[in-house]
Amino acid sequence: MPERRKLIAGNWKMNGLHAAGLELATDLSKRLAAAGTVGFDMLVCPPATLIHPVAQAVAGTPLAVGGQDCHVKPSGAHTGDISAAMLVDAGCAFVIVGHSERRQNHGEDDALVAAKAAAAHAAGLIAIICVGETLEQREAGQALDVVASQVAGSIPSRADAANTVIAYEPVWAIGTGKTATSADVAEVHAHVRATLAGRIGDPDAVRILYGGSVKPSNAAELMAVDHVDGALVGGASLIADDFWGIAETCR
Repeated sequence: MPERRKLIAGNWKMNGLHAAGLELATDLSKRLAAAGTVGFDMLVCPPATLIHPVAQAVAGTPLAVGGQDCHVKPSGAHTGDISAAMLVDAGCAFVIVGHSERRQNHGEDDALVAAKAAAAHAAGLIAIICVGETLEQREAGQALDVVASQVAGSIPSRADAANTVIAYEPVWAIGTGKTATSADVAEVHAHVRATLAGRIGDPDAVRILYGGSVKPSNAAELMAVDHVDGALVGGASLIADDFWGIAETCR
């Protein structure tokens, strides 16, 4: 079994103005530098307006920067969209695709998510592909089938462990304060790992993150679950002490 280095990723969503965003990113980069050798990678995904200034502020530090979405095309008449190449140009190394808020609010399906991930790969980005079931699907006993279907349908053909991360985020746990139990997370992450076999290069090396109301008080328990290789953090990533507290459980 290959060693999978934990990834602690912060999705700032539509939050943060210039001064506060730079302060947060700079604070995290200084903590990383002061910590020396750590057992995790750290990533922040600011809104598009902050990507370039944040990337400049943390240049030369271990803190990575990512985007929250990308278009399937590298350029063109797509008002309001941003391409993977533009993200790279702004300083990104990662991009989130298929977040449940994109799937729900913008009607994105698995095929579109796969196309976005492929565009990210073509531009040299690591794609964080999000999957997760709704409360209704979980209560109907469909969680494993739904997640496996999303994984299978959202992974592009050239995906491998070097350019792809999977993030399991149960929709009912995002921003609600509800968190899946360790047993729930273990079951789904093991199922995701099994689903990756035959669909992605070196499936045992792919990092699978958990997301959904992760905070310092529950992070240690969640990060200790088999096949959990880090966290995709929402609200807690906007508070330096909380985000760092989550990361420290992986030291």
